[in-house]
Amino acid sequence: MGRTPAVDEPTDEPTDGPTDGPTDGPTDEVAGRPTPSSREPRVLTPSLRIRRAVTLLVITLFAPGSAQIAAGNRRLGRIVVRVWLAVLVLAALTGLLAVIGRPVLLSLATSPVVLVLVALACFAAAVCWPLLLADAWRLGRPQLLPGRSRIWVSLLAAALVVATSVPLVGAGRRAWAAADFIDGVFGAGRASAASHGRFNVLLMGGDAGPDRFGTRPDSLTLVSIDEQTGRAVLFSLPRNLENVRFEPGSVADRAMPEGWDCGDKCLLNGLYTWGQAHKTLFPDVADPGAEAMKEAVAGVTGLKVNYYVLIDLSGFSSLIDAMGGIEVTVNEKVPIGGGTSRVSGYIQPGHQHLDGYHALWYARSRHGANDYARMARQRCVMDAMLHQLDPATVLDKFLALAAAGKNVVSTDLPMAQLDTFIGLGARAKSVPISSVQFVPPLIDPARPDMAFVRAKVTGAISASVNVPTTPTARVSGSPTAVSDGSPRHRSGAVGASPSESPAAEASDITAICSPG
Repeated sequence: MGRTPAVDEPTDEPTDGPTDGPTDGPTDEVAGRPTPSSREPRVLTPSLRIRRAVTLLVITLFAPGSAQIAAGNRRLGRIVVRVWLAVLVLAALTGLLAVIGRPVLLSLATSPVVLVLVALACFAAAVCWPLLLADAWRLGRPQLLPGRSRIWVSLLAAALVVATSVPLVGAGRRAWAAADFIDGVFGAGRASAASHGRFNVLLMGGDAGPDRFGTRPDSLTLVSIDEQTGRAVLFSLPRNLENVRFEPGSVADRAMPEGWDCGDKCLLNGLYTWGQAHKTLFPDVADPGAEAMKEAVAGVTGLKVNYYVLIDLSGFSSLIDAMGGIEVTVNEKVPIGGGTSRVSGYIQPGHQHLDGYHALWYARSRHGANDYARMARQRCVMDAMLHQLDPATVLDKFLALAAAGKNVVSTDLPMAQLDTFIGLGARAKSVPISSVQFVPPLIDPARPDMAFVRAKVTGAISASVNVPTTPTARVSGSPTAVSDGSPRHRSGAVGASPSESPAAEASDITAICSPG
């Protein structure tokens, strides 16, 4: 007696009716149908075979392991389905944290350990999921499909393998790069609490080069951020500020109780080199030069400086290139070259897209300009990066940004507070940023009135609370623009005195350039 064909096997036996009809056998005396005990499996038609093969692939895409439960290794399928359900639960918890527990989510997202685990999970899934799809394709018996259908089902399987593996590999690489960046840039130092409800971070643009002795920050900006609202005030300090006093009781204050005072040989940015040369005074400090600068800026402004961020301008161009360049509106042409080298060209006025090379020259060029115009240009580049480095750009160019940033940025901001500052940075993008530039004629860098500077800082912070909630609002260096409480004149100051008219004050950054 011949063997009845299995479900997955073709039959060569001729049939008079549909191939999925009943075979001969005992019948139910009442209904004339085969009895349940004698029913035999149906023979699959080509259309059913195609539908079955496609279904196994699709259910593997949306519920990995289900194809194995239906037609393959059920034990393996059950294990995979349990893992998949666990992933869905974790995804749901992540979404819930994004709504009701954002600080916890940010803390997890900035933990190198968590990021490494996520990366490893992505790499494992990028291998296992395609293997499950390949097995689902095998279970669909492609060799039994009609010729053209066999090709299309195989192409579908290949497309699903690519669609599952490539995004997972990309996500794993980004998570791994993020862990490497955070671990390489942010340390395990001590957290510094907000002072009077504000975090104060010193941003420095370091300019170490073969023609210079040591690193000397050319760009000095103290960013004061409200810990609740994210409102920020930027205080730009000239690198050539003299007669600097330090934060009372600090290491530099004990070493130089009379201050950093030896004429034009003792400029503010020279304290970085001094700190590096006196490392023994700063035990357990990774960057003594930066610590000395923090103590000096705290003495000048009267604000506690929580952290510093040092950007190496020699590697700055790679960071700009990594983000795809920046958009800047240039108001005055800026030479490329000058000084010891010839001028090879100009960055022309107008709306410009600057790559890393041109952005670096735009920020650093000295030829035909004073330090204060240069400070404004550097501020403009910083503003452009802040506003153009949106989440979409970060995700799209994350690997390049992380690689460049690791070599360009150094900071004493501890890993434990990274999530706090990510949250503050997100809020800062949607509220006004006020700024004060301590440049002539607002102050005389050679003979600064430090009491005036500190009063100006206090007034600007007070005024920032009442600035209209429009992201484009800015406060210039004008006393009347800062607050009614800030002084109009400096008592006993030597040099140009600030006028009642804002026009006589330090130029607003928009006179030099504007981001975007």
